[in-house]
Amino acid sequence: MNFYMKITSPAFKNNGPIPLKYTCDGENINPALEISDVPQNAESLALIMEDPDATIGTWVHWTIFNILPEIVLIAENSVPEKATQGLTGFGKPGYGGPCPPTGTHRYFFKLYALDSVLNLGLSAKKEDIEKAMKNHILQTAELIGLYKR
Repeated sequence: MNFYMKITSPAFKNNGPIPLKYTCDGENINPALEISDVPQNAESLALIMEDPDATIGTWVHWTIFNILPEIVLIAENSVPEKATQGLTGFGKPGYGGPCPPTGTHRYFFKLYALDSVLNLGLSAKKEDIEKAMKNHILQTAELIGLYKR
């Protein structure tokens, strides 16, 4: 029987609205994220949260890499122990919640199971993470949230 990695949130359903609390109009903290069915041979996990509907192109809201593969929960307003946050579109590490200027935007939480640990530092951007992950991705999972100001 094949199991595929999943990412869900107790705060919102897939393709459902992200609560105000997790946006720039609220507390601007990350929602809790639940991870399940990680491949047994995974050495680390990586997470990229992005908005492909931004007017200037895809906007990166959060990057975390070298998440321990046994992590089953990224708690609200937290970063998993030993994980590293990379730079976002805001030019700094850490979570930056949804904050669209107009209209409804989609926010993709993309989770990657990797067969290695990434040798990257705090200044890593999404492109650096994607380049380092190339040829190391075992499985992916995705959660989409919506937000309209």
